[in-house]
Amino acid sequence: MKNVCYTLLFSAIQLIGSSVAVSQEKPEPPAGFTALFNGQDLAGWVAMKTYNPREFAALSEQERTSKIAEAKKSIGEFWRVENGEIVNDGKGPYLTTEKSYRDFELLIEYKAVAGADSGIYLKATPQVQIWDSTDEAKHHLGANLGSGGLWNNRKGAAGKDPLEFADRPFGEWNRFRIRQIGSRTDVWLNDKHIVKNGVMENYWDKFRKMPLIANGPIQLQAHGGEIRWRNIFVREIPADESNKILASHDRKDFKSIFNGKNFAGWQGPIENYEILGNAIRCKPGKGGTIFTSEKYDDFVARLEFRLPPSGNNGLAIRYPGTGDASVTGMCELQVLDNTAKKYAGLDPRQFHGSAYGMVAAERQFLRPIGEWNYEEVTVKGSKIKVELNGTVILDCDLSDVSEFMNGKKHPGKDLTSGHFGFAGHNDPVEFRNVKIKRLKP
Repeated sequence: MKNVCYTLLFSAIQLIGSSVAVSQEKPEPPAGFTALFNGQDLAGWVAMKTYNPREFAALSEQERTSKIAEAKKSIGEFWRVENGEIVNDGKGPYLTTEKSYRDFELLIEYKAVAGADSGIYLKATPQVQIWDSTDEAKHHLGANLGSGGLWNNRKGAAGKDPLEFADRPFGEWNRFRIRQIGSRTDVWLNDKHIVKNGVMENYWDKFRKMPLIANGPIQLQAHGGEIRWRNIFVREIPADESNKILASHDRKDFKSIFNGKNFAGWQGPIENYEILGNAIRCKPGKGGTIFTSEKYDDFVARLEFRLPPSGNNGLAIRYPGTGDASVTGMCELQVLDNTAKKYAGLDPRQFHGSAYGMVAAERQFLRPIGEWNYEEVTVKGSKIKVELNGTVILDCDLSDVSEFMNGKKHPGKDLTSGHFGFAGHNDPVEFRNVKIKRLKP
């Protein structure tokens, strides 16, 4: 749990040597928000150089302690509080929250001088861009398009450039509203929605295949000239709200395949399942694969699931209606409590979200046991993509897989059509809000 280690280290920092406090009224956060800046000093912040958060977590405890000590000392050299505003002259390490955040909404105002080139790092990753849009020398980089884009996304990626120019005249205060759920990022600048459901790519992975870390700090970049910040508020978004937001995007053509009342439209050992609170639940000690009456070729499935401790189930993809879904179907996408000690020795291709026995998914992105998770699965030809709680954890092509786990053959891997279902394994795993959209081949 490297991200947990990272969070614990930073939460233990007690800021010393911050700039001289200035007598100001404490900023009043909106309902549900917490002030990240008290208007008087830099409590709750440290100054950290830009760094790869995964590499930081991999350092020895002594190395991390040394870097944290360095961060304590440097904050007052480059950052100060003046008239209830945080000020930086464009130099030095970045102002970094002690606390890490997963799903959150950030409100922040900034004012920069001419030539300033700054930004806001989310989960220690660059960045929501801030430009001097009048600087023609940077127009080739996109400064003329305005601030607010996810500038370190690859060219052409959604969200790299803002959807419209929203900057106020230079020298005036601008206001950001930034919402991030997993890697899914929305940005409003001066009340204009300029990034809509964009995926913030992982700058620290040159191939941009690895996702952002699950939890990370917010950083204010210092670069190119003086910048001032004020009215900084954050709200952590609870799981149910995050799931509703994720499900609200691109809803056209999705059809419910479970009515929340009975098993109409489903086949298989349905006597081994029950319906509780509009959710399908595998009965304890029971199992087997239940599946839709309809078959699907290419499709996108959306659903929520909730795991009990040590819970184990799976999504049957292109299931033929008989046999073990992990072998006779195209694949079983694992649904599993990755944190359970009993599973610590599993093959990586057996953890949650993996194409069982074939391709391993990224871990660390499940919500705590007992909370509902949101998952979206896209199946196109031989390609499968799994997005868990706003983060892509699997993106693979099964045509590239030559062997099943332990060198066995996988007779169903190349199926082009089949049923969708749940492959229960004796544990009371629950599913709700199950919807599918058919895709044209």
